[in-house]
Amino acid sequence: MKHSFRALFAAALLAGCQTTNATPVTTATAADTVIAAPSAQQPLSFQDWLAGLRTEALGQGIRPATFDRAFARVQLRDRVIELDSSQPEFARQPWQYLDSAVSDLRVRNGREKIQQNGALLKRISARAGVPPEILVAFWGIETDFGRETGGFPVVDALTTLAYKGRRATYFRTELLAALKILDSGDIAPERMSGSWAGAMGMTQFMPTIFLKHAIDEDGDGRRDIWGSLPDVFASTAKFVLANGWRTGERWGEEVTLPADFPYEQAELTVSKPVSEWRRLGVRPLDGAELAGDGNASVLLLAGASGPAFLVRENFRAIMKYNPSTSYALAVALLADRMGGRPGVQASWPRQEPALSRDERIELQERLATLGFEPGTADGIVGANTRNAVRRFQKSIGAVPDGFATKTLLERLRGASGAGTTAG
Repeated sequence: MKHSFRALFAAALLAGCQTTNATPVTTATAADTVIAAPSAQQPLSFQDWLAGLRTEALGQGIRPATFDRAFARVQLRDRVIELDSSQPEFARQPWQYLDSAVSDLRVRNGREKIQQNGALLKRISARAGVPPEILVAFWGIETDFGRETGGFPVVDALTTLAYKGRRATYFRTELLAALKILDSGDIAPERMSGSWAGAMGMTQFMPTIFLKHAIDEDGDGRRDIWGSLPDVFASTAKFVLANGWRTGERWGEEVTLPADFPYEQAELTVSKPVSEWRRLGVRPLDGAELAGDGNASVLLLAGASGPAFLVRENFRAIMKYNPSTSYALAVALLADRMGGRPGVQASWPRQEPALSRDERIELQERLATLGFEPGTADGIVGANTRNAVRRFQKSIGAVPDGFATKTLLERLRGASGAGTTAG
């Protein structure tokens, strides 16, 4: 779901943005087939590997009957490996993701869900200190309110990734956690469905997160994040609270920046007291003074030509559910709109197409050639690349906002041809 796996996969999806998009829920297809033989990197046959896994599982207290039932019809799925290995050629721009994730239809549906589950949400919110809108926003962004929970058998998906995937140790741990869930009786193997990466139920919890945070809110003896809304909301609230949610505080707000704003400070790694942002001229959209105290960061997903946000500690709590700024902003904005607040007010630079992966790599290589040190040329536009872009922008007299665009790439091509170097 959202933990270390999400950080890896999300980077590829919105590599051209501040960070990333959320992992999409993916359903199994008829093309799924059993993988007959191990790869060249896998010295063990699947049968020998499975025997070793069984020994390890039983050593952790999992009952033999649980293991044998879980693996009675297990399949290693080609489609899972394809999805694990794929990198999209084109990234989505943040506004394209937000247009879909925070659509008017989803806002309307979310408001209906809040009305329908008002008493339940009020009870859980009062206990946990997490607003109903935030709980329902996670539900909406993760699975469209339970409509798209994924069609892969979790044991099949995790077994495939643990045996054949690039991060075998991580997924082996998740697979053993899934077996512990089955052993506890929370769910039957036939009902344990999820995404191709093993994220489960309406909350898209990975198994290790389920073991830590899932709650039997309805008192039926099972922690059921697949079918019980009380369990879904209570489990989500517990996880969000454990991630540092501050009761009574907002996630942040859209702001305006002064003309002389120091754009190199528009990074989540730069956290300043609200009073310092106030001194630098950052203002709410209504032009008043920034309210509150504590620390905050300025977030730009589309450089100086797009909206600006001042994000606080609760934004970081949302990001611990999924380490993607675009994802966290979608949850925050959906919660705001369901609660009657407006969406994004400033315009996005919709004329800017997304860079392809090859173009992002070229941009990084040209920055390196010119001496601006973007780090590894991997096609992922992270903090190192954005800082390199800022240094190049300063060298040509442009606003140093770090936004990697096709226009900027053309300037780099011209600069490379002219032999320009940093400094």
